[in-house]
Amino acid sequence: MTKCLFVSDLHGKIERYNKLFKQIISELPQIVFIGGDILPSGAMHFTNSNTTNFVNDFLIPKFSDLKQTLGENYPRIFLILGNDDPRCDENSIIEGDKIGLWTYSNMKSFDYDDFTIIGYQYVPPTPFQLKDWEKYDVSRYVDPGCISPEEGRRTVRVEKSLIRYSTIKNDLEEFTKDINFEKAVFLFHSPPYKTNLDRAALDGKMIDYVPLDVHVGSIAIQKFIKAKQPYLTLHGHVHESTRITNSWKDKIGNTHMFGAAHDGNELCIITFDLENLEDVERKLI
Repeated sequence: MTKCLFVSDLHGKIERYNKLFKQIISELPQIVFIGGDILPSGAMHFTNSNTTNFVNDFLIPKFSDLKQTLGENYPRIFLILGNDDPRCDENSIIEGDKIGLWTYSNMKSFDYDDFTIIGYQYVPPTPFQLKDWEKYDVSRYVDPGCISPEEGRRTVRVEKSLIRYSTIKNDLEEFTKDINFEKAVFLFHSPPYKTNLDRAALDGKMIDYVPLDVHVGSIAIQKFIKAKQPYLTLHGHVHESTRITNSWKDKIGNTHMFGAAHDGNELCIITFDLENLEDVERKLI
């Protein structure tokens, strides 16, 4: 049995992190998955707000304390960022990786026993201004009401050609060429399109007389899961989806999919046994 905890979309809320630390100490999981949107809102970088470096001032010290407390029981932590996390803080996340607090997993794969853990944090275009972790999905089409990755704002400079021609579809095809999908666990920030995990509260809303799609997940990720059939995929991003669909899990073919995004004040934790995915529970703490 490999006990796992999965959380996502903590958005820099210290109370949620403190609950997570207590849960890790109590349950002693072997693996903790953290699925992006972990920092205070990236929009603060475009205001006059006087913010501290959340990674260096909170995450690194607190995870260091947790590691010291748990010793050999400290879990393997796989972590990605999300579309609300400013890329200018990525170097601090990498430093936390270097000192062994977590494994920063974006577009990388890691072996864990018989399993392969893979992270991917980009999402399709959203209505939000911060574009550090947004890409076109399968083409340069942008849904009504959303802002193109070529517009909006970024905290780190990226070549215009990369922004214009990169897609989630191409990324997934390129960096997963050598993956054994039978035992692959993908840690995504975006959910796949038209599932229980990507339902947004857009009912009846229109832009220029065009009704908005209530499903806001990635078509590329949906098609990827359908074609490759990985063992398990984990998702966040769409906070209200579980409240609307009354479901935090779904399947595409044989692939199990769990979502940990939550639109309440509680911390949402998905607990599961990696060898037996039917043994899974969602808790609000």
